[in-house]
Amino acid sequence: MSDIELNNNNGADLISDTIKTFTGSVAIVGRPNVGKSTLLNAILGEKISITSKKPQTTRHRILGIKTMGVYQAIYLDTPGFHKNTPRQLNRTLNRTVIGALQEADLIVFVIDCRHWTNEDDLMLIRLKQQEKPVILVLNKIDTVNDRMKLLPIIDEISKKMAFSAVVPLSALKEKNVEALENVINEHLPEGKHLFAADDITNCTDRFLTAELIREKLMRLLGDEVPYAIRVEIEKFDDSETLLRIAALIWVEKPGQKAIVIGHKGEMLKKVGQLAREDMEALFEKKVFLHLWVKIKENWTDDDNLAQYLGHADR
Repeated sequence: MSDIELNNNNGADLISDTIKTFTGSVAIVGRPNVGKSTLLNAILGEKISITSKKPQTTRHRILGIKTMGVYQAIYLDTPGFHKNTPRQLNRTLNRTVIGALQEADLIVFVIDCRHWTNEDDLMLIRLKQQEKPVILVLNKIDTVNDRMKLLPIIDEISKKMAFSAVVPLSALKEKNVEALENVINEHLPEGKHLFAADDITNCTDRFLTAELIREKLMRLLGDEVPYAIRVEIEKFDDSETLLRIAALIWVEKPGQKAIVIGHKGEMLKKVGQLAREDMEALFEKKVFLHLWVKIKENWTDDDNLAQYLGHADR
């Protein structure tokens, strides 16, 4: 079992020692933009991992927990694995993926059922180095009109590696996700549950709040700016009926700051509005959100980047 930080409310206490239980960590991996975070959210029935159409939306290794009777799967949502580039941010994200592969008891390899790419081949090389079960997931089957066309694709990919199972599904439409969960449960090692049955993540509310803000920035802004953005929560005051949040958005250049703020502050206002709506749904209370933007040049190449990606607020 991987070295995972445990919740103080240990789920093992909730099940009798006479009942055999199964627990394991499950790494969800694949190239950028194949729907890994959407899949995790579909499995959990809760939005804990942000999504957008832009590659590398996920920067942190998000941990999600799903307990089904005697089975407890601890999911590691990872950044998209991609070709090596000189940018420090991308190199650090790739190392995050490799670390998750090494720690996991079981691996879910997600691909887009319409395209097999060189980056899928790169991921496959890493998977073949792991002596643990690998489940292949062909995502986005809702985009294929004739499902029979998937059969030769599955046959061809299955020749590349001996997968423990192959599961076609649509994470977005939540089709066949339960079938994947059943396959995962069959491969979990025997062991006591590490979390309470109703836990869905070990991420803090501050971390989830920062991620919701970054999601709106990724979705609303242009192709270049989001990769030079990070969000820090400076104030998180929680009362019974109101949550007051102050968040700082870091960018690398003055031009990026202008884009984030927008004409007469309209873009920043839109980001705040959409993020606040999600926060109120998540926390089930009124949220007062204050955002502002500052510049830190070349932060994505900073030697302290790994510390940021570890995120002290998690």
